[in-house]
Amino acid sequence: MVFASLEFLTLFLPAFLLIYALGKPQWRNVILLIGSWLFYGWLNPMFLALHMALTVVAWVGGLLIDRSREDSKGRVRLLVALIVFNTAVLCWYKYANILAATWMEWITYPGAMPLEWQRVALPAGLSFIVLQAISYLVDVHRKTVPVERSFVNYATYISMFGHSIAGPIIRYDWVRRELVKRYFDWQNFSLGARRFMIGMCMKVLVADTLSPLVDVAFHLDNPSFVDAWIGCLAYSLQLFFDFAGYSAMAIGLGLMLGFHFPENFNQPYLARSIQDFWRRWHMSLSSWLRDYLYIALGGNRNGAWKTYRNLFLTMAIAGLWHGGDSWNYLLWGAAHGIALCVDRLWSRSTLPSIPPVLAHTLTLLFVFMAWTLFRAPDFHSALNMYAGQIGLHDFALGDALAVTLRSAHGLAALLGIACILAPAFKSRYEQRFGGSALYAPIAAVWPVAGFLLSFALIASREAVPFLYFQF
Repeated sequence: MVFASLEFLTLFLPAFLLIYALGKPQWRNVILLIGSWLFYGWLNPMFLALHMALTVVAWVGGLLIDRSREDSKGRVRLLVALIVFNTAVLCWYKYANILAATWMEWITYPGAMPLEWQRVALPAGLSFIVLQAISYLVDVHRKTVPVERSFVNYATYISMFGHSIAGPIIRYDWVRRELVKRYFDWQNFSLGARRFMIGMCMKVLVADTLSPLVDVAFHLDNPSFVDAWIGCLAYSLQLFFDFAGYSAMAIGLGLMLGFHFPENFNQPYLARSIQDFWRRWHMSLSSWLRDYLYIALGGNRNGAWKTYRNLFLTMAIAGLWHGGDSWNYLLWGAAHGIALCVDRLWSRSTLPSIPPVLAHTLTLLFVFMAWTLFRAPDFHSALNMYAGQIGLHDFALGDALAVTLRSAHGLAALLGIACILAPAFKSRYEQRFGGSALYAPIAAVWPVAGFLLSFALIASREAVPFLYFQF
């Protein structure tokens, strides 16, 4: 069950909201917790059991850390043990398959029968749940947040179905007061519903429409120059509108229930440097990596060489976190780590600054080409796409993509580009003419119309999972 599905929109969400609205304020955490567990159980009962076990371990671990002396070695050892446990669970589900496949490639001689391996299924949202648990435990250890003594409150924080599947990564400190007292009123509900509908439009109208085109492009044997760049640009738009759409829906659901989640995207494709890009893309992950990994490695406190080393390691680990079906994710993270090091080195040198238009173009070119590595099913496929992008195969549009292309793909791409550029145009319009008399009525009407169209499309085809469900 995903947000953009009939079962969620017509069964689960209406029933949950009705019970939540009728429940007494002191029971709403219990209602939200049970609803979240039912949501995970609907996906897979075994995933729910693992989710509940991780919740109990982290909650008890937080209590034990809080009870231990601040200067004791036992406190540090307990924190390390809890981090290792959570990381080990995540690594097993993420990397068991690819490690087994790599091992069998090494030990199986030509002509021999491959060893049998039962694939390990990755529980939905496990990566986000583990990061939230680790951030909570570290913050309790650092005394930056008080320990949560109520199991219901902590389990509600870690289990909220609105964001735990694919983010944003919510820290306990951001919601701890609203776990105790929040306002479930018409204003929050209507604003949240509008944000949810906008996210639905981003997901269904743009991302899902481009999905078939991307699938064909990235499975071509010898993509031409046009094929490869259509696939790359289409995936860049699909990924942004799929993931940013989910984040908007999660933020909207949280607001409908009285929670205020932080933004997760800030016009990332308008960035003028790779560092600027990571300040705008998946901001909850970027800040988590900075506060709990980069700083823990030493940050920029121990000289230039170690600063660059820490930047590279942080992004390489971020690449590993994204997936375990291919080593491409590690290479993607390493590429971004190198780019961040180059960006930092250039900005601190005496070299002239790059003109804004050129800086924006180079940033987008790197980001989009890195997405090729991110999307390709394996390294060979990525090299094949790169060969097409530099024109080694052919230049004309191939037959397979020509058959797949529809006017809807072009409309989705244009809609996506317009949505990316709209905030900049809106800002210039307000500066020039003052106010937003033209913009306001459009902004009030289009989310409802877009949501109704999205609902009609969902009803007419199979639900398309969110891309970040696999992470």
